[in-house]
Amino acid sequence: MKYLCLNGPNLNRLGKREPGIYGSETLQDIDKALQKLAGEFGATIELKQSNHEGQLIDWIHDAEDNEIAGIVFNPGAYTHTSVAIRDAIASVNVPVIEVHISNIHKREEFRHHSYLAPECVGQISGLGTKGYQLALRMFLEK
Repeated sequence: MKYLCLNGPNLNRLGKREPGIYGSETLQDIDKALQKLAGEFGATIELKQSNHEGQLIDWIHDAEDNEIAGIVFNPGAYTHTSVAIRDAIASVNVPVIEVHISNIHKREEFRHHSYLAPECVGQISGLGTKGYQLALRMFLEK
């Protein structure tokens, strides 16, 4: 089985960006952990990051065409602003789990609402970078 991990804006700065909120791990660290976990199940996962909404939408669309079994998705700030990404998730027959490193419900009020969550099979928030592995594990163990 093939899986995809998408990361939205500013997540390329993990390890440098607000370590008190997001920790010291980088996207490369997350990728390494996901690769290891996927390999234990004989699966593959590809990690991608973009600061551009349209690129993320294209990757969501491509996931269905490329027979991706599930998407682990940290949309970053697009969680709270992007109806377009919400519509992209709704337009494909690929399950998505929304992941956030910090607990978005304990942060600023504007971060409490997710446009994407109603179209996702689940949301993991506030468990640090382990949330990525938990989301992938949910797909792998089905």
